[in-house]
Amino acid sequence: MARVSVIGVPSSAGSYAAGQERAPAALRAAGLLEALRARGTEVHDAGDLPEQVWQPDRNNPLVQNLDEVIACLRELAGRLGPLFEQGDKVLVLGGNCTIALAVIAALRNTGNSPRMVYFDRSYDINTPKSTTDGALDWMGMAHALALPGCVESLVDAFGYRPLIEPRQVAWLGVEPAMATEWEGEQAVRLGLRAITSQAVVADPAGSGAVALDGLRGGPLAVHFDVDVLDFTDAPLAENTDGRNTGPTLEEAALALFTIVRDPGFRALSIAELNPSRSVGDPDAIPRFIDVLARVFEAAL
Repeated sequence: MARVSVIGVPSSAGSYAAGQERAPAALRAAGLLEALRARGTEVHDAGDLPEQVWQPDRNNPLVQNLDEVIACLRELAGRLGPLFEQGDKVLVLGGNCTIALAVIAALRNTGNSPRMVYFDRSYDINTPKSTTDGALDWMGMAHALALPGCVESLVDAFGYRPLIEPRQVAWLGVEPAMATEWEGEQAVRLGLRAITSQAVVADPAGSGAVALDGLRGGPLAVHFDVDVLDFTDAPLAENTDGRNTGPTLEEAALALFTIVRDPGFRALSIAELNPSRSVGDPDAIPRFIDVLARVFEAAL
């Protein structure tokens, strides 16, 4: 049975504000590693990267904290490489959604062409020219795909251009109404495969199977942004817009169980969890940890 390595990325540098850098410590303190082991999983604690806390970058307002983000992602890719080479499955605790790029890059460095299921309410294919927000956490996949208008230093950060092809990614849980005009146009132009949030709610396990269908080839990475969840059911995400919409935590778990049983599954990255959101619901993080433990039990 494969070992699971857990690595934390306590960074909010690419986020809208501070908070997500606290997620790895909060998950550890709430018993994540113990919950994994309690289900028979062999766990290797690979530690955490250095902490990065978001600060307003007034010199680069449309692409804030770029150098910090690139440095973090390069270090993460370097730390993941040996774990993948020795056959571990990896749980990456973000942090923000840019961590998906480092996971893809590390898998590519093993000589394989990776696949990804991107479980998120957003496509994350904005660019500094399509939005004025300046937060890289919803621009990550645009840079992975090397879309027009992206920042060259991030597109080329890992030596692959593009880092991944559109046909190698399936988006799961997308809420089309939340997409910017640019995202909608690019989704059509590129023929992106996207399963909506409503489809996940209607048939969680089936939507997971649909996401995998057509993704052929090498190792599989799953990226999970907790803002895909119904915020009322599981108040975890930095983005609080998803109230009374989207899958519950248990519905999302059913989709994940299907996906991680794929023989090529190698990595699950967790992003956009802000521990301050769940202060009023002390069970939210323990419930989330229980899902993660069950997901890796299913994967192994």
